[in-house]
Amino acid sequence: MIRVKTLMSLVAGAGLLLSGSIAQADESIGSGARAFKQLEEILPSPNVYRDASGAPGPNYWQQEADYKIKVRLDEQNRRIIGAETITYTNNAPTSLRYLWVQLDQNKFNNGSISRRTETASKRDGKDSLSFSALRREQSHEERPYGAEIKAVKDARGNDLKYTIVDTMMRIDLPAPLKTGGQTVFSIDWEHNIIQEASIGGRGGYEWFEENDTYIYFLAQWFPRMAAFTDYTGWQHKQFLGQGEFTLEFGDYDVEITVPSDHIVSSTGVLTNPGAVLTKTQRDRLKQAEKSDKPIYIVTPEEALENEQDKETDLKTWKFSAENVRDFAWSSSRKYIWDAMAHHQEGGKYDTVMAMSFFPNEADPVWSLYSTQAVVHTMDVYSKYSFPYPYPVAQSVNTWAGGGMEYPMITFNGYRPVLDKETGQKTYSRRTKYGLIGVVIHEIGHIYFPMVVNSDERRWTWMDEGLNTFLEYLAEVEWEENFPAFGNKTNLLDSITDYMTSANQVPIMTQSDSVISFGPNAYTKPASALTVLRETVMGREQFDYAFKEYARRWKFKRPTPADFFRTMEDASGVDLDWFWRAWFYTNDHVDIGITDVRSYTVSTQDPEVEFPQDRAQKAKDQPEPLQQSRNREAGIKTRLQRVPALKDMYNDNDEFTVTNKDRNEFNSFLDGLKPWQKRVYEKAMADKNFIYFVDFKNIGGVPSPLPVTLHFEDGSSEDMLIPAEIWRFNSMNVTKMIIRDKKIASVELDRHHQTADADFGNNHFPQQISQSRIKLYKSDRKRKDLMADMLVKLKDRAKAEAKGDDKEVPLTPAN
Repeated sequence: MIRVKTLMSLVAGAGLLLSGSIAQADESIGSGARAFKQLEEILPSPNVYRDASGAPGPNYWQQEADYKIKVRLDEQNRRIIGAETITYTNNAPTSLRYLWVQLDQNKFNNGSISRRTETASKRDGKDSLSFSALRREQSHEERPYGAEIKAVKDARGNDLKYTIVDTMMRIDLPAPLKTGGQTVFSIDWEHNIIQEASIGGRGGYEWFEENDTYIYFLAQWFPRMAAFTDYTGWQHKQFLGQGEFTLEFGDYDVEITVPSDHIVSSTGVLTNPGAVLTKTQRDRLKQAEKSDKPIYIVTPEEALENEQDKETDLKTWKFSAENVRDFAWSSSRKYIWDAMAHHQEGGKYDTVMAMSFFPNEADPVWSLYSTQAVVHTMDVYSKYSFPYPYPVAQSVNTWAGGGMEYPMITFNGYRPVLDKETGQKTYSRRTKYGLIGVVIHEIGHIYFPMVVNSDERRWTWMDEGLNTFLEYLAEVEWEENFPAFGNKTNLLDSITDYMTSANQVPIMTQSDSVISFGPNAYTKPASALTVLRETVMGREQFDYAFKEYARRWKFKRPTPADFFRTMEDASGVDLDWFWRAWFYTNDHVDIGITDVRSYTVSTQDPEVEFPQDRAQKAKDQPEPLQQSRNREAGIKTRLQRVPALKDMYNDNDEFTVTNKDRNEFNSFLDGLKPWQKRVYEKAMADKNFIYFVDFKNIGGVPSPLPVTLHFEDGSSEDMLIPAEIWRFNSMNVTKMIIRDKKIASVELDRHHQTADADFGNNHFPQQISQSRIKLYKSDRKRKDLMADMLVKLKDRAKAEAKGDDKEVPLTPAN
């Protein structure tokens, strides 16, 4: 412990300034101003459409597109035949001479930009070809894909001129569509349905080879209006696969004709149940509307019977959906169907039907968890945003992994496996929690972006990141220690490896240019929001602001600026520094404690201080080794041999109090102003311990400092230092802490609440890390190349068991 010799100095008008080694700002001084620079120069200027608070402006507008669609599933040829009529309303303050329509199926055309820009893969730095990649190429050779436009006509049946540009189609209008005007036109089209496992996509069909049955899950299946917005005009960036969709709200009436033994799940409400469901099925649905647990509408036994019959007669299912931005559906004779009621307050619908559709291959895990997870998602998401706005919410089991979302319907993976020894189906821990997690995630997407309609083609994080954040809240409320992130239950611990890697781009990167898509678009923005809620803003302020954002932009189209501004506007917290660091840079959080110095306030009374200074010097400067060894050897000093050399300085050291020292102390006391004397007397009475703690920002992101003080008496204290401490110097800061008892150690972020990438520098004094090490037997045998190869094969087998694809052997051609 160091004692301060000088109590105070009057500097620039007087104040208590403790002397000592206080860290000085290095050459980066002033960088705090850059880190806390406001975002006005980056964000678009507020206007009549989007105001400075982050709310829709007084002249906010968006387009409307209403659809009437008739579609037939040609199961024999695995093909879609459709006809649609679109009523397009121009609410923009400008006339439109042409319209843009999305043809997403064209992505799978061999001539598309997406296909022509696919890159080859490498493995361990060498050229690699997987069976999946080769199968994809073979599938493209076997049958053509892409939208086949048969006709584009106006309301009177006249042909409209159109031009196809990759995944977009421009329709030239015979006369400009004025503000407030409507135009009605029709499109007839067909396309082959992709086999999702071969081609890879968000919709398609799944083939069950053992009994030649199919599940069809149709998404991006019809020509859809591209969005026309106030911030970008026509949003017609080509669909390359990664950046999803930007769409307009509208009403849908859809007729879906399928084989008569199929069960159809769809966006919207079934309007002709009497024509497609049996009386027993309708009665079960009525029962499910009042049930607090799932009830089978189609039982597993009935689904198995449907699989065996394979009827060729057709039925038409009719669905109606209001104010949705998209439409998807799924059809199969394999489907089990269960349903239960979700009751809510304050929404348009007091009762929402939660439903699941899945084959027998998905049981027992789907019967146990799918529909319950649908209801749980609505419970949690509605609490943080708004009541679920539609009459149904559905989870449909399609391919074996992954998930995808659409209004009122989601496609979700995960199935149990067959135990070859017992012949029974069993599911792993990963399958159970994977299913619950994916259902929460995809049903959550019905809120974001299916209702809060962000632009996925530009900013994937605005739906995936926000939704992953809410998914994490819902998973924690499902059960404690929910294994959402492998062996890490804390979202923030899962992102640090990515944030310290070179393989990243800023969150604000356009969707199709994002590398490491999962961490960039999902977990990093979700981690940022978690840090905001739990550490920067606090739950009360964050939850209020986030709910205000959801309320403002429900059924509207927000941009990042609207989100950033709303979160600040509703909370009263300046977050520009946070958005800049987390969303516009590749910096990461790594704060280290570099030094802690301990002081007590000096009395400046030489009678008190000098004896302590003498003792401190003896402690800090031990006797020279040469001197002690000379004494042990019997060597006498000259002073011992010649006593006449002794004078007053030999009897008194530099810590002997003199009258001069006493006079200086009395003069110091006499010179204190009344308020300074009161400060001095309180300091002498308190006898507090004063600590100077140095923090270094290694990662670049300014961060709040959740500090834990561990005291010598065994107690501890948590304190949170706001991130604004970095505003003058974003690299190095020193915090003074005064306590009435001794601190034994200082710890930073012990609850892992900031996404700190390195906890090795979060303690002072530094701790020795504890872990375990395995013993292994040394092998003195000669190197066995065949054994090495077997090890590699085993490692490869383990990787394949985890889902990694096998690799096709490649031989150099002559």
